[in-house]
Amino acid sequence: MRKVGLFVKKDKKACKKADEFEAWLGDKKIVALRKESAPPGIHSAANDKIFAPPDLFCLFVLGGDGTFLSAARWIGDLNIPVLGVKFGEIGFLAETAAENLFTAAEKIIDGDYTINRRMRLKVDVVREKKTIISEPVLNDIVINRGALARLADVETHINDHYLTTFRSDGLIVATPTGSTAYSLAAGGPVIHPDVPGIIITPICPFTLTNRPLIVPDSIRITLKLAQGASDIKLTFDGQEGLDIDDRDTIIVRKGPHPLNMITLPGQHYFDVLKAKLRWSGGRA
Repeated sequence: MRKVGLFVKKDKKACKKADEFEAWLGDKKIVALRKESAPPGIHSAANDKIFAPPDLFCLFVLGGDGTFLSAARWIGDLNIPVLGVKFGEIGFLAETAAENLFTAAEKIIDGDYTINRRMRLKVDVVREKKTIISEPVLNDIVINRGALARLADVETHINDHYLTTFRSDGLIVATPTGSTAYSLAAGGPVIHPDVPGIIITPICPFTLTNRPLIVPDSIRITLKLAQGASDIKLTFDGQEGLDIDDRDTIIVRKGPHPLNMITLPGQHYFDVLKAKLRWSGGRA
């Protein structure tokens, strides 16, 4: 019997639809493994991570973009195809809406879909020559100062070559998939998912000539806070956070395991982009 995963937002509408979908799958002799999304939290080295089982045929994510990002972290390095089903407000990562779930599922069961591989970042935090955390990231990492902190000075190297020290409220390093998330709100560009690049976007930079920068996805970015920095947090896809200081070195590079996102027939990236960004009168 085939087995599919259901990753569900803690929301009444999403849970009700998941109940209906689980029964529908059961009628088709398909086993559903269901998991509810957990709220964002602080990283702890003591946390035992439980990943998705490797025998899932695909994963349906019922929720918004936050739920999708949480689901992407749950499947880890596994090559499980993922379909986002919109229940949240934005839904840039959703391939279909809740009312079209069963039609979309029929197509997937029949094999009528394609796979779009989305680049992920591999992010390592090294403290006193020891890697304290290593995370895959689909959208972005964000270095953010606290409410009472001064400007964050982030020394930035590209392949060990000094680039600049960003003085700003924070810094975003994003994938093309993440270009429509926080980076866009901070003034970064929109990049098509097939473009092999990484975006570095300062948040409210003190120096106006510090602009967003697109670098090749083949390079390694190294970030380090200025001496004495405090009340600074690093977040991974907005799902998990870590307090950092001048002892920490953050190393960002293209990850070895892309995420396999399901694309249904007739769906086009630019149509979704126009609708979400309300270009030419389009509506979500």
